Amino acid sequence: MLKGIDPLLTPELLKVLAEMGHGDEIIIADANFTAASLAQLVGGGHKPLIHLPGAGIQRASEAVLSLFPLGTPAEKPVGYMKVCGTAEGYRSGLQRDVISMIEAKGFGQADQCEAIERFAFYDRVRNAFAIVLTSDLQPYGNFLFKKGVIGEALRP
Repeated sequence: MLKGIDPLLTPELLKVLAEMGHGDEIIIADANFTAASLAQLVGGGHKPLIHLPGAGIQRASEAVLSLFPLGTPAEKPVGYMKVCGTAEGYRSGLQRDVISMIEAKGFGQADQCEAIERFAFYDRVRNAFAIVLTSDLQPYGNFLFKKGVIGEALRP
């Protein structure tokens, strides 16, 4: 155990978060997500697939974002899988809860979040750095987070 680090963050997940660079994306996925097949890399090998048994999407997102700087608002650093067959702007209860948590904890703002059509979301996952698979049974509970930078203000 380490002080000040959410105990949900496993050593494997901490390593992945530390290795990610600016612009890399991590996926927090529900239990129904096709994580194993999407973790396979073209040409062989696998991207990191980290299991968080017993954790839900909101809890896993909160733990990751406690250490993970989001990209700039212009980058739309938060994406979530659009629920098929719904009107533009629709968000499920879980999606609303995660976005509310992001705002309440000061991680970002709702206007930094975008709905991504299901198959376009899968394309983004193929290029993501890692996938975190939760036990959340809520369909369309999949989020992606784009990493930003931690640094000092530019000196004039």
